[in-house]
Amino acid sequence: MDEAIRAEGLVKQFGATRALDGIDLSVPRGTVLGLLGPNGAGKTTAVRILATLLAPDAGQAWVDGCDVASEAAAVRSRIGLTGQYASVDEKLTGRENLILIARLLGFSRRDARARAGELLVEFGLEDAAHRPVQTYSGGMRRRLDLAASLVGRPRILFLDEPTTGLDPRARLDLWNLIRELVAQGTTVLLTTQYLEEADSLADEIVVIDQGRVIASGTSDQLKARIGGQTLVLAPEHESDVATALSIVTEIVGREPEVDGARLRVPVSDPALVPAVVRRLDESGIVARELTLRGASLDDVFLTLTGRHASVETPAGDAEAAP
Repeated sequence: MDEAIRAEGLVKQFGATRALDGIDLSVPRGTVLGLLGPNGAGKTTAVRILATLLAPDAGQAWVDGCDVASEAAAVRSRIGLTGQYASVDEKLTGRENLILIARLLGFSRRDARARAGELLVEFGLEDAAHRPVQTYSGGMRRRLDLAASLVGRPRILFLDEPTTGLDPRARLDLWNLIRELVAQGTTVLLTTQYLEEADSLADEIVVIDQGRVIASGTSDQLKARIGGQTLVLAPEHESDVATALSIVTEIVGREPEVDGARLRVPVSDPALVPAVVRRLDESGIVARELTLRGASLDDVFLTLTGRHASVETPAGDAEAAP
């Protein structure tokens, strides 16, 4: 099997909620697949099935050629998993955490200490190795958590929103670590709500919503799908927003997203912009901002789902289901 990860028709239901509704995934070896979607889309459920933490209600999946249902132990021996929240023990030191995990994986005492030392150096944690994890910054904890998932030298790594809550510098540091792992041959399935994260790291992106795959392709392919450009308009006076919204909707043929006094809408034909300008002038509306820029992944997601990828969902959502 050429793919490191393959899923066909995965279905998972929690009571009346269908968390996954027949999704297919394929991740070539040595690449990064970005799995995008809002909270509740089914991202974490998919990862938990692929990591053998949940059994699917229907469909099949293989990780490194092993069936996740019938060869769960073999799958677990080949993967690493970093979830949304650090799973390390805060009372132990960084070194003690890594040694503990290595021993649980069957390493000898000597090999466990050696492996812990290697990872502490690789992840820039050597100076903090003897400090309790509860004294670490958020970025340091995430680096230690990622190091912990690599103790067994897994071929495949599942990263479930690994940079949630990190500041921009810590996020960039973690991105660089992920790039280094991929350069060494690791395959990564990355779930994220940060669209710039998928844009920066993923070789291919799959967008899911309500448990279904709604689009897939490279970042450039997805951006091209919506025409590649976005019109951004902000009237000088907030009282003109409603009129401007009506004008843009009529000319562009779709209703813009409204964010305060700013309108944003994908545009397939740049020639529509002069028409918008003329109508605004005829209506006496002065624009504080009027730009046509390249589409972003956020624009793609908004076009596909009608909302941003970072939208929050109500409590009791399928992603939180056990």
